[in-house]
Amino acid sequence: MRLTSIAAGIITLALGAYPALTTIQSRAAAAPRNGLQGTPRGPMSSPSSSPTSEAPPSIQQDAPVSQQPLSVQTTIVNVFATVRDRHNGIVGDLTKDDFKIYEDGVEQKLAYFTKEVDMPLSFGLLMDTSGSMHFILDAEQDAASTFVHEVMRKKDEAIVLSFDTDVNLLADFTEDPQVLRRAIRRAQINVDASGIGGTGGTTRQTGGGTNLFDAIYLAAHDELATEAGRKAIIIMTDAEDTGSKMSEADAIEAAQRGDAVVHIVLISDPRATEGYGPGVAAKIAQETGGRVINVRNEKDLEKAFDIISEELRSQYVLGYYPANVKRDGTFRKIKVEASRPDVKILARKGYYAPFQ
Repeated sequence: MRLTSIAAGIITLALGAYPALTTIQSRAAAAPRNGLQGTPRGPMSSPSSSPTSEAPPSIQQDAPVSQQPLSVQTTIVNVFATVRDRHNGIVGDLTKDDFKIYEDGVEQKLAYFTKEVDMPLSFGLLMDTSGSMHFILDAEQDAASTFVHEVMRKKDEAIVLSFDTDVNLLADFTEDPQVLRRAIRRAQINVDASGIGGTGGTTRQTGGGTNLFDAIYLAAHDELATEAGRKAIIIMTDAEDTGSKMSEADAIEAAQRGDAVVHIVLISDPRATEGYGPGVAAKIAQETGGRVINVRNEKDLEKAFDIISEELRSQYVLGYYPANVKRDGTFRKIKVEASRPDVKILARKGYYAPFQ
């Protein structure tokens, strides 16, 4: 199925209630994912023409019938943070008292804290297979296969997508690294490099191109949104978008609503005089709490995946109940600080409150 009409996806995105909140539910009990099912190598379809988003599950307790009903809902916000020192080393010995967290400038009381290395991880691995990637696709496949082997633990799960003029689901959610590696090897260049215009991801053209924003939107909204626990999207791309129906803002909002951190392995053709989309990559990563790692050769690729793997396995989990209890669907800005000087904190910048 090629990408069909995506206008309704915009409506779903605007109206859907996908807050970045912990839901008390296991993966086995998670709601079915919308739209995209795992037919290897088939182009992914866009969100359906009728909105299918549902309000998130909540814990509800009703008073006796003779009394006024009383609803009790849990809305703990979890923030996953990676801390590095001035030498870029992982800082793993901080305590709860070392952190402060703010929502819209108001300090929040931490209700939960842990250094988490074993919490199940759900991630999407997105591979740019447009013509501009032909020179490094084999290296992408090697590095991605090694990454899957090294990062995955028991109960982790992942999907593999490729994108060019279509978004292709190569492997639906699976816990089997072998299935994922075979899917990675099926990725292939679909578009002749001479047919791609260099728009740097800022101008979209109707009728074809590199659908980076569509790929992020579909991975976050259709696949990761209903998964529990830690979620990430890792993208290998030059960050050029020339054909998406969704905008950069749509892609970022879908990732934020799906509580997915986006890491971008930014691949630059050493023969090119300019990078395609470093600004696009930086904005997407920054707004979702991820990072951009610049790559120009195979050795850089291996290092990039080592960095991402280390960060995914070296995170602090900070949980709080928002002082602002309004369920108004607005975006809430988050800021995390540490008392230790000269450290850098990588954490998402906010979340969307539930809407009622």
